[in-house]
Amino acid sequence: MHKRHPHHVRLALATATAAALTGGLLTFSAATATAADSATVPQADFNGDGRGDVAFSAHGAYVSGHAGAGQIVALYGTSTGVSSAKRSTISQNTSGVPGTAEAGDAFGAESAYADFNNDGYDDLAVASPSEKVGTDTNGGGLAILWGSASGLTGKGISVPDPSPSSHDYWGKDLAAGDFDGDGKADLAVGSSSSTIYVYKGGFSTAGTPGGRTTIKPPIDTGSNDFPYGPLSLTAGDVNGDGRTDLIVDGFETQTGDYWNTNYFVPGTASGLNVASAQALKPGTITGIGDINGDGYGDIVSGAGWDATTDDGIPVPDAADGGKVNITYGSASGPAGTSGITQNTGSVPGTSEAGDSFGWELDMGDINGDGFQDLVVSAPDEDIDGVSNTGMVTVLYGSAAGVKVSSGAQSFSQSTAGVPGTDEKSDLFGADVKLDDVTGDGKADLIVGSYENSGNGAVTYLPSNGSVITTTGSRTVSPSTSGVSTSGAPQFSAVFAD
Repeated sequence: MHKRHPHHVRLALATATAAALTGGLLTFSAATATAADSATVPQADFNGDGRGDVAFSAHGAYVSGHAGAGQIVALYGTSTGVSSAKRSTISQNTSGVPGTAEAGDAFGAESAYADFNNDGYDDLAVASPSEKVGTDTNGGGLAILWGSASGLTGKGISVPDPSPSSHDYWGKDLAAGDFDGDGKADLAVGSSSSTIYVYKGGFSTAGTPGGRTTIKPPIDTGSNDFPYGPLSLTAGDVNGDGRTDLIVDGFETQTGDYWNTNYFVPGTASGLNVASAQALKPGTITGIGDINGDGYGDIVSGAGWDATTDDGIPVPDAADGGKVNITYGSASGPAGTSGITQNTGSVPGTSEAGDSFGWELDMGDINGDGFQDLVVSAPDEDIDGVSNTGMVTVLYGSAAGVKVSSGAQSFSQSTAGVPGTDEKSDLFGADVKLDDVTGDGKADLIVGSYENSGNGAVTYLPSNGSVITTTGSRTVSPSTSGVSTSGAPQFSAVFAD
């Protein structure tokens, strides 16, 4: 049993409200990335039109009557942003997709994008981590869906588990990048084990990878009752050498206390070098981008738990209401670290137990100044007495790092111009994305929520070239996107990164 660690982990939503919404399904999430340079956070372009596209899960959705079979939804960027008018909605019953939609598969619960077959279109790796494989109830499945001029059409290949008897939940954590710097996209795949499989050199359209290797960071595998492995995987170039590095979030094994710890695993000419792994500040959701414009990727990790566990044990480097740790990149890798809470400077809100500040985060350049900006969610934030309605905070990058003295923005459904209303358990900010979906060179804000008892919704808030604005905002719902609202589809619960 792991008694001394934060209970707010990525395998399941921590609040009783969210647990009820999932209907017993494991809820997976991650911050993954494509083959990233250190300066920008790459965005998906599945149809090659130069605008960012946004893919996300509805992994609790009914498909052909099968509860929790799951779907993946892609919204394609247009000059006016994203809507359900231009989209793909795909399940395992879509022609060409490996597998068959079955109850509880959770197809789409984790995904990562890159151009895996080097044809000029981004592709999408999609996991169904709870899929039954033979007699293994939660063996897990993984597929790659090919991009095209029409976007994601369902054509794809399977990536079979190479060691199904040694773990469960194959594909529950994914990250894409160019870890050896050969110009081809690689894919890191996690499971309930501490062993991470790395597929090198992309995939042929027939499904053959360029190669495969493994790494084993010092994280806890757990037990049958608590099958951890990595909590999330994040790819980006921290040291500016042109090779993608990997951040592995997990529970450390050195102290016997099993606290949450992140590890920086550098990319090298021969791939990821776990022997040179460095321990970082905690967090179970991570992003990498150049906040201060020095040419090196900065590591931002959200630790959305409180300063004590449920049984009163103090948690290292934590704050009531949640905390975001920023570790700045350098030529030698991770350098100095600073922490941000809702009590820091002019950061909106007040740190209060249970807010979950840092539950999700993402980076992108909202104003085109060359500094990556940051969005942080607090989906359990109470507003005007309404519990767990949720809020997101936008913080801007500068040469001095994240600006906390001025310029910060916050949005909830009670913010003027934001669609919807603050309601109990909406969890506004269940996931967040900053992507340029209009093609104007400025990142727009996309917010996921658990609207309407787990149906879920996507809220689009555009950049006006300087800041995020509510002018032109809109909501995308499951019912207009080909997703059934039976049960709790969890539409928008997990964005692909």
